[in-house]
Amino acid sequence: MKRTALAALAAGALLAGPAAAQQEWTSNDPVLRAIWQEGTHNSQLERLAQPLLDSIGPRLTGSPQMDAAQRWAIGQYAQWGITARSERYGTWRGWQRGHTHVDLMTPRLRSLEGMMLAWSPGTNGPVSAEAVLLPQMSDSAAFKAWLPSARGKFVMISFPQPTCRPDENWQRWAVAADFERMRAERTAAQNAWNQRVSATGLAARDFQLRLEAAGVAGIVTNLWSQGWGVEKIFNARTRQAPVISLSCEDYGLVARLAMNGDAPTLRLDAQSQFTGEAVPVSNVIAQVRGRRKPNEYIMLSAHFDSWDGSSGATDNGTGTVVMMEAMRILSKVYPRPNRSIVVGHWSGEEQGLNGSRAFAADHPEIVSGLHVLFNQDNGTGRIRNISMQGLTATGPYFRRWLGAMPPFVSDSVQIDDPGMPSGGGSDNAAFVCYGAPAFGLGSLSWDYGTYTWHTNRDTYDKISWDDVRRNALMVAMLIYQADQEANILPRDRRTEFPVNQQTGQPGSWPACAAPVRSAAESPRM
Repeated sequence: MKRTALAALAAGALLAGPAAAQQEWTSNDPVLRAIWQEGTHNSQLERLAQPLLDSIGPRLTGSPQMDAAQRWAIGQYAQWGITARSERYGTWRGWQRGHTHVDLMTPRLRSLEGMMLAWSPGTNGPVSAEAVLLPQMSDSAAFKAWLPSARGKFVMISFPQPTCRPDENWQRWAVAADFERMRAERTAAQNAWNQRVSATGLAARDFQLRLEAAGVAGIVTNLWSQGWGVEKIFNARTRQAPVISLSCEDYGLVARLAMNGDAPTLRLDAQSQFTGEAVPVSNVIAQVRGRRKPNEYIMLSAHFDSWDGSSGATDNGTGTVVMMEAMRILSKVYPRPNRSIVVGHWSGEEQGLNGSRAFAADHPEIVSGLHVLFNQDNGTGRIRNISMQGLTATGPYFRRWLGAMPPFVSDSVQIDDPGMPSGGGSDNAAFVCYGAPAFGLGSLSWDYGTYTWHTNRDTYDKISWDDVRRNALMVAMLIYQADQEANILPRDRRTEFPVNQQTGQPGSWPACAAPVRSAAESPRM
């Protein structure tokens, strides 16, 4: 009975949250009230996210899943009476992931946790071979002399972590002196490994390619994300030799076996398909034309692509559904805006903001007529900070807009005024470089960098729906209030910048990078 009563109290508290916030809110603006009502009581966020993240899944640029996701998004907008289109900006290397099965065969049997990196070739059937660690060598000549012995073997090229326990766990349970000793020993071992790699004389970009040319059976990596069970999953650079990532624990197991003379054998069965060197890639652009000032633009921005180690839930499924939900709400309660409202669901962000940079370069009329852009791209947390991006006269607008919202939505948001212009990191930077008012909506962490950013654990269940609902409400309210402004936002820029710690020179406004429109042009591929 006591548990039942507590459960009832908890449920009541959850239901009372929005209602209590509404009671504290004094705004009489009927559109803001309608946004609140629709977004709070008829939210479609979960309904949008489930097919996108579970049924379609990750959205690697140039993959069939990305194409499917874009068709899905265009169809969703059509259901709301909003025009959306696919706008091509270039081509990319097409690739489709198949299965990855990797097993330790000797000295004992164990199925290992691992997966191919993006754009890795497959094995064309199971392949068994010995796994060897990159050896300690004196110089590049010694490396060249060793290479023939690596032929037909799996070569392990990453530092084997001495412990896969996060530091916070060590700090909680270990004697302080033991923790510090572990860290010192780990740092020394990491430095020694880095020297081992450096002795090859190869840049990181060329390392995998040189092993591939030597005829290795495959390349084994690990990029531990310093949390329980999480690995960063990026891309391979090879075209014949498969590149797989093992979990921190399993990579350490195989490495220790190799170091102690057990000659571990791995069997790898990995399937993938290259679907073309120049597969068309596009952004999805949705638009509602303004009735009074159609040549002035309010933009919503979120990248649609993801790495494919998992589902791309918080990077950037959450930003995507926030922008879609804000547009859905406005289509019901504010269907005839003064200015044109444009949504950019960008492709190629993970390869260098390619889609958004191409759009900005291809649409100077939108950049010059941009009233304001809101971009969201750092996880599931509620929006907590907004930088003015080096624009010196925009802070008062944001303070007024946020002040008109329910405290439940906007409390504790910090304005960095004037802040620094973004030179990269997310898609608003593609517009900031032109001096346009393009703002990133920064979220609370929820351990994003460790557990979901570019990892194998970025799945639907990691989403904090209450926070994402607040974000969708905030974005919809920001759009409406920005549209009520009589004049376009000012573009006055800061002229003084702190010294760049890397160059020792004063900073400056970032230059606009030319958009990369093909994999052949990309330094990342």
